[in-house]
Amino acid sequence: MEWNADPVLFTLGPLTVKWYGLLFAMAFVFGTSIMTSIYRKEGKPEEDVSSLLIVMMVSTIVGARLGHCLFYEPGYYLSNPLQILFVWRGGLASHGGVLGITIGLWYYSKSRPSQPFLWLLDRMSIPAALAASFIRMGNLFNSEILGEPTSVPWAFTFLRIDEIPRHPVQLYESLTYLSIFFFLSWLYRQRKGAIRHGEFVGLLLMMVFSARFFLEFYKIQQASYSLPFDMSVGQFLSVPVVAIAFWVWRRSFSQGTETPNPRHNRRRQR
Repeated sequence: MEWNADPVLFTLGPLTVKWYGLLFAMAFVFGTSIMTSIYRKEGKPEEDVSSLLIVMMVSTIVGARLGHCLFYEPGYYLSNPLQILFVWRGGLASHGGVLGITIGLWYYSKSRPSQPFLWLLDRMSIPAALAASFIRMGNLFNSEILGEPTSVPWAFTFLRIDEIPRHPVQLYESLTYLSIFFFLSWLYRQRKGAIRHGEFVGLLLMMVFSARFFLEFYKIQQASYSLPFDMSVGQFLSVPVVAIAFWVWRRSFSQGTETPNPRHNRRRQR
């Protein structure tokens, strides 16, 4: 399949709207809607979602940007530190985004005892999976994060780059993360809010970065340098995330289970 999508959705005077930016914004719009629904069901103050949105936007962008600059192109950005601020030129890394979100939610939870850190991480895991799917679709429209050459029937030829058929690895990742979103959404509905502390965030990170590890085999090199062993930078960074996530998930079995909110039960009895 020949892929020649224009990264620009439309231009209106001085305003240029790109597919990546639209999908990035949609991730926050849908995430806000999902978290508002969760807060309503679990009896949390819905007005807090606005503050949570700001924290998520800042921590995601800052973390993802620093992650890209320091993990994937450290030589260039350490020599040109002001370039780190030019986010609009592209360059965001999911590993850095996870770290940024974790730190942001930790600070957010410190001033809200009714929304503990693990409670937030577990609930945020649901929209986070959807956001990851949207962002990878944005990468597809940008013809970036290319796959390895292949002869499979569903190969994409990114005409803006070259004429080589490649694995549409952006699509692989997007569909994988979308499946994880549907699974976590289904599991949340089944549990009626009775979630073990750390269960959902452990599942999310295990599934996302396990998939990321294996899908890296189908990508071309993303970093500006190579590791001294047969592993990409993305795979190398995914290993500790999966290990920590597995520990958090296993530890959740020994943690308390949150009592289902009465609003869940009333909804079920209608």
